[in-house]
Amino acid sequence: MSQNQIGQQPLVTLLSDFGDRDIYVGIMKGVIAQINPRLTVVDLTHQISPQDIAAARFNLMNAYAYFPVGTVHIAVVDPGVGSKRRAIAIEFAQGFLVGPDNGIFSGVLSQSPASAAVELTNLNYWRTPQPSKTFHGRDIFAPVGANLASGVPLKQLGQEIDPATLVKLDIDECKQTNTGVVGCIQYIDRFGNLVSNIPASYVQGKTWCVQAAGLSIPGCETYSDVKVGEILALVGSHGWVEIAINSGNAHSQLQLGQKTLQVVLT
Repeated sequence: MSQNQIGQQPLVTLLSDFGDRDIYVGIMKGVIAQINPRLTVVDLTHQISPQDIAAARFNLMNAYAYFPVGTVHIAVVDPGVGSKRRAIAIEFAQGFLVGPDNGIFSGVLSQSPASAAVELTNLNYWRTPQPSKTFHGRDIFAPVGANLASGVPLKQLGQEIDPATLVKLDIDECKQTNTGVVGCIQYIDRFGNLVSNIPASYVQGKTWCVQAAGLSIPGCETYSDVKVGEILALVGSHGWVEIAINSGNAHSQLQLGQKTLQVVLT
């Protein structure tokens, strides 16, 4: 899949735990621009908590579908940087994924499986054949992503690998019960909303509540269905059941020590 097949230069997205205090993100953009200044680069987020691969997985999984086919997604949350973990690029129906093989892409691939994958062993597409042991985002992932978005075929970037060998993050799946479904909290957003792994399909058109840590939390449609400061459950814009507090922070106020929760259909 090249830019000619989709009629334009693909987009490149960046996701990382680099934050915006340091120069790391800017440097990656500079490396991309050196290879192809015509590429459009979109920042998904750089506010992932340091080394939080699960949060990166969640954010990328819930973002990729909003981009055109052919988009190259570069994701760098990489506590294993410099180790023997593989650097990879993946082709799937919506485009390409570039980053470490540590499970960061497993959420996307659970929804849209890989059609091909390579280990990034072709040094011709790295910024340098002697990359930093601490900044593969600059020396490997950014240049590879820019070349991929500029039309370099995936297979030219390195050794083909079996997509079945890609690392998967160990995220529990929700399970149906006689009264509803049991799941877990998979992400906490900046508002303190506790986002579960229970999809909207389980509660649509039904009366329901969430039971967690001894609480019975009513299922609602909007935050304003309860008074300010009251707890509720609803389906967020991402399509997952979440626990929230109207104009409050459910994470800090509830301090739910356990991550298991149950949706009960009433």
